[in-house]
Formats: sequence, C-alpha cells, structure tokens
Amino acid sequence: MQNDDILSFYELLNKYEVKIPIIQRDYAQGRKTNEQICLNFLRVLKNSVVYNETINLDFVYGNIVNDAFQPLDGQQRLTTLYLLHWYGYVKESTNKTEIRDLLLKFTYETRLSSRRFCEALISHPIVIPENEDSISALIKNTEWFFTSWNQDPTIRSMLNTIDNIHSLFKDVNNLWESLSQKKLITFHLLILEYFGLSDDLYIKMNARGKLLTPFENLKAELQNQSQKEEWEVDHEEMTKFSYKIDTAWTDFIWNKFRQKDVVDESHMNFITTLIMFKIALGKSLNVKATERAEIIQRLNDNNSDRLLITYINEEVYKYIYDCYELYSNLVNNNQVPNLDLNMWRHKPNVNLLNQILIGADTSYTHKALFFAQTEYLLHTDDINIDMYLDWMRVVRNVVSRGDITVEGKRPDIIRSPDTFSGAINLIKEMSEGCENIYQYLSSNYIKSAFAKEQMREEELKSQIIINKPEYKELIHNTEDNELLRGKIAFALQCSGYNSNISEINFDMLSKIQKVFEKYFNMEYRDGSSDMLDKLRRCMLTIEVNGDYEFYNYWWSYWNAGKANKRRLFVQFREIEYYIGLQDYNNYFKKLILLLIDRDLDQIISNFEKPDTMPNWQFRLIKESNILTYMCKSKYIAIPKDNSCCYLLKSKRTADMDASPRIM
Repeated sequence: MQNDDILSFYELLNKYEVKIPIIQRDYAQGRKTNEQICLNFLRVLKNSVVYNETINLDFVYGNIVNDAFQPLDGQQRLTTLYLLHWYGYVKESTNKTEIRDLLLKFTYETRLSSRRFCEALISHPIVIPENEDSISALIKNTEWFFTSWNQDPTIRSMLNTIDNIHSLFKDVNNLWESLSQKKLITFHLLILEYFGLSDDLYIKMNARGKLLTPFENLKAELQNQSQKEEWEVDHEEMTKFSYKIDTAWTDFIWNKFRQKDVVDESHMNFITTLIMFKIALGKSLNVKATERAEIIQRLNDNNSDRLLITYINEEVYKYIYDCYELYSNLVNNNQVPNLDLNMWRHKPNVNLLNQILIGADTSYTHKALFFAQTEYLLHTDDINIDMYLDWMRVVRNVVSRGDITVEGKRPDIIRSPDTFSGAINLIKEMSEGCENIYQYLSSNYIKSAFAKEQMREEELKSQIIINKPEYKELIHNTEDNELLRGKIAFALQCSGYNSNISEINFDMLSKIQKVFEKYFNMEYRDGSSDMLDKLRRCMLTIEVNGDYEFYNYWWSYWNAGKANKRRLFVQFREIEYYIGLQDYNNYFKKLILLLIDRDLDQIISNFEKPDTMPNWQFRLIKESNILTYMCKSKYIAIPKDNSCCYLLKSKRTADMDASPRIM
C-alpha cells in the first residue's frame, strides 16, 4: 500500500465522484438499534479532530465505474463521514459553491429517494439555531423534505446520525477546516481491479466490514480489551484473536452460509452462547450471583446486547478463542459430529453447531446440548463417535426430563435461566468423565443437585453397562422409547429390579422393551386413537389388591351428578405420569407383563366379568363404541354407590343431559 492510497474523505471527493452502488444494502449505522455503535464511531472521529490525532479507518474497497468510485465495502463509514462533512459545512456557514459542488459528488444509487435527499441536503443548506437539539426536526420541517422520505430506511438512518453528530460536535470549533485542511481521519483506498481481485473475493471480504454490525463492534471492543489487558502479549500476530477472527474463523462460517448478514449474525449467536455458558458457571466478569438469571435471559433473547463486552474477562476470552479454533478446525476437516440420537421433541440427527450459528428456534436445551458437545470435543484430540454418543445420550436423558403433570404436560426441564444454569453446572461436573461417561458414572457420585433423581438412574444404568456390557444395546433401546424418554426405572422394576442390579431379569427386560416398542413408541394425540381406547379398556380389566380401579389416580367432585369424576388417560403422555405413581403403577405393570404374551384385543375378548365388578365398567371394556363415540372427553363420573357411570362431555361440564349415564 502506497502513501498516495491513504486518503481523507475530502481528498477522496476531490479525486472521484462517489456513488453507493445499487447492490449495497441501506445505510444501517444510523439506525436507532445501532445507535451505540454509531456514537462509538463518532466519538473516535471527534477525538481525532479535537486532539489533532491521526486515525486510520482501515480499507475501503471498490472499483472505478465510469470515472466514479463505487465502494463495495466501506459504505457505512463513508456515509457517516459524508454526513459529518455536511454538518461542518452548514455549521460554519461556509456556503461556498465549490464546497457545495464537492459534497454533491457523493450520492446513492440504492434508491431514488435516497439520492434526491442527498442532493437536497447539499443544495438547500439549513441554518442551525443556537441551543437547537434536533437537526432532523429542522430538516423535516423544510419545504423540500417530502413526507414519503420518512419511509426510506437510509434517509431515516441519516437523520438519526445527523442528530448524533450534532450532539457530539456542536461545540467543536473550526470543524470544516479540520476535516478539509488537516489529514486527520484517513482510510486505505483499495481499487480491486488494480490488484486483480475478483468480486467473489470482495464478497468474502465484505463479510468482514468494519463498524457495520454489532459483531464488528464487539470484535473491535474485544481487540481493544485484549491489548489493554495484555491477554495475547506473547502471541504471534497470525495467532491473535483479531487476526483469526478475520480469517480462518470467519471462513468456516462463510463457507456454510455465504451471506454477509448471516455470517455476522452467526458470529454473534456463537459468542453470545459461549458467554452464557461462562455466566452460568460463575466465571464471567461483572456478574453477581443474584443477577445471573436476569442476564442469561437477556442474552438468550438478544444476541447483540451492548453489554456483552462487560462480561468478558481473560478466562472467557480464552474460552471463546479455544471454541472458535476447535470448530473451525473440525469444520474444515468435516469432523463436526452429528447428534445421531432420538431427541423426541427435538429434531433427530441435528448438527448442534449449525443450530447455534443459525440461532432460529434455538432453545435452552439446544444450548445445553451444545455445551456438552463442546466439552467433549475440548477434552479429546481424537473423536470416538461411540463414546461421544454415549456422553450425549446421558446429557440428553438429563436435559429432556421435565416435571410431568397429571394432565400429561411435560416441558423440557430447561425452560428458564435458572434451570439452564443448573444444567450447565451439572454437565460441567460430569464432563470430567465425558471421554468414557459410563465408566466415570459407575464409580463416581455426582454432587450436583440438578435433576438428582435422573442422575441416580444414569449412575445405575452406567453400572449395568460397565458390569454387563452385553446389555448396553438393550438399555439404549429401552431409553429411546417415546413414552419412557430416557427414564427406564419402571421398565427395570417390571423386570425384577428393586435395589440391586443382580435382581434384574434381562430376558424379561428384553420382552418388556419389545412391548414398549410395539405399543408406546409413538405419541397418540388428543385421545382419538383406537389403540389408546383399547389401552383404556384393557386397563379397566386389571386388578390390584382386589380392585379394578386404575382410574383413581385422579379425581374431582361433580356437583351436578353428585359423583366423583375420574380420568381415563385423556392424553397419551399421562401414562408417563402414571407409571411414576408408586400407589397406582402396579396396574400398568400388570398390563405390560400381560402384553408380553397377548395383544390388547385378546386381553379384552378373554376378559370375564368378576362378581365384584359393576356392570357399567364391564360395558366400557366390552363395548368399544362407548369410549370411542359416547365418551370422547375420556372423563367419567361415578356415584358413591358405584351403581352407574356418567360419560362426561368435558372435564368441567355441568350439563347432566349431555352426559349419558350407563349402568
């Protein structure tokens, strides 16, 4: 780069007409959402002018088209400089024709309205009264400002920037002289065609433009903080964060998405997620324990939080560095593992890195799984896909366990910033053994109180797998069931387990697993399934301690009929709640054991009415149309004398006439 390629904006306009090409996006630096970025940039410019300090704004790339310079990268900076020069021009009433003609050499091709606004702004210089706060209001009140221009995003951003300039520069004297006569604010002008550079290369470089996005702003802040704190004082230049983020670390994202805005957004998603991990672990800067949940929630909702830099200390900085280095290398070598597990509520075979980078529909659960994956990859130089999947399976089982209600509502356990922190800390504790998680859990007690019941089960399953590895696949197949979703304590109890793994009949467990696979490996919706109605009827045939009353797991009093209301598994997911009830799950256990040797139809057809069973219950078992057509709500009401059964229209109905009675 030669010295004559280092120009001020004033020199650029003396040398070329400047046209923002139509392929460029709108002027975004002045948007209200980017106000802090704009102000930061303007403060740098002000310091240069006030203290006569030379600054360089890096490269401005472009080409010469019909004797006009068309910037392909640097539009945002050039537009802000243009507005600053306009302000110096009108502030000091230097209404000279040559200055006006010079500033008219800057124009936009993106929209006709933007171009007309720039021309009018120069051709009709305003007078700024003393103590005026809003220059944009003055401009909007002029006769040449069209109301329709308020709809142009570039014009709106320019007006915002003009107000920001006025707030910072109104007390700066001799502004135009400093901008035009002193070469203080400069940039490198790079004409791409002179260097034989292609448009493809430009597009790649354009994804790294300066001061255009929240990511670029954060990147500059990180670089400044690193220099100030001497975090990389011993690093070679090509290994420093600032170099890597503009080269290899952006390349791996660029190669995935190839869109500038998406690349910057992906960087912010990635960095923000990593910072959330460190905040959850109590390792970040300026975060009190009492503020942790609030900050995690805010970052989860907004990946461009302006306070991001305030949470980064040397440890967080190094973690971000290591994670970028890790994933860029893995992506380049096509080694990022897919999470090839049944994820139930989430998509299977998901690429967690892509999920985080894209950011859409990324839940706390996704982020916790990504943290677990990252911990494994940071712990090992050689990825063993089987060990990786074992580790992720254990984490999946833990983070997928929510507190199911009697109505069958079962959200994931991680649905708040507090539970996110709990999960991250548990995963961090377990990660000491992530390279062989079953070996680790079989001989180590996890201290974390998060998801304690599920962790005790994971330790039990680990002991089974380590001591009886031939049954590992059976354990995994049982875990993957749609109904059980990682929690197989009930299946183990059905196979004889009480307190010692020696009690487990693995042949029986294999048969039980097949029953769950056949009947409970899909979620039957809205109580409309014929299979689910057969299951309800079968449950009515099961006796425990002389009672045929599986439905007593839920009750409410029905005033209209002076009877007790009962549920008959209104939703499929209620069964998961039911098998966790020690006082009632023996009904379901007996059904599972019956289904080893017979199917639902056989259980129903072979059932004979006991003397103690009321006739209405026998009818529910034998007459399929009653539950299917007459009791679609799956709520019934039973008087104290058990003489009849009301088929309720809904859970809270008070309509006696619409609730048929059977005897």
